[in-house]
Amino acid sequence: MTYDLTKFDLGDMLKCSLRLRETASDAPTLESSAQRVCRFLYDELADLAEKRQCALVRCYKTHEFGSLEPDLQAFARAAMGLENPKSSMGETAAWNSRFLSRGHRAIPLPSPEIVEKAPMIAQLIKELGLDLSALLRPSPDVVRELAGKRYGVFHVENAVGSPYIPAQEEFVKRYGIKSVLGFGGTLPNGELFAVILFANVPVSAAAADRFRSLALDVKSGFSRFADTNIFNPSRLTPPEARREL
Repeated sequence: MTYDLTKFDLGDMLKCSLRLRETASDAPTLESSAQRVCRFLYDELADLAEKRQCALVRCYKTHEFGSLEPDLQAFARAAMGLENPKSSMGETAAWNSRFLSRGHRAIPLPSPEIVEKAPMIAQLIKELGLDLSALLRPSPDVVRELAGKRYGVFHVENAVGSPYIPAQEEFVKRYGIKSVLGFGGTLPNGELFAVILFANVPVSAAAADRFRSLALDVKSGFSRFADTNIFNPSRLTPPEARREL
């Protein structure tokens, strides 16, 4: 069963929600769960001819610097110094594994000023109704307030020329990105997760807003992991789910 992003009505949302929750569960690590979420959305968001409608599906989760694996700490330290491993699924091999990524294995978020220089990430955080300073350096009170209760949608209907979507020439135009849709929220420990779809088809505001409820399904899969089973134990071979360009 596939779900057409150009329509994505209430029925699609309900059916996709059930399958996405099942997909995110039973994974041995949070990273594996994120990979399953990306794989599912990359494969199942398609038209009636089963042509995929996303060039790239990417999942992010914030982490304290000290909880990152040594290679990610080194990468983040080189980039500036803090957090954010991710999983993704897309048309090129380097998009399908964080181990193969050259520039996005970890994204440091050391201060609100630096986050503002990454407009897509900054806007997504704001769409969740979160204060950048509180998110980056949360007090125990802020963590209790967040407690996984916030969910939001980031939507750019026209990606070409948008100030929120970087790499216009080498990514947006090259891969035919029409719309960008992100959905996510906060986990019980106050950390942020987000799934971002880079779509080859236009996505309306009404269709995008229905992904808000899917954040609950992803959160359900992610919330059960402790700090000791976040990352995959080895470099898993990336699945063959992309077209080489």
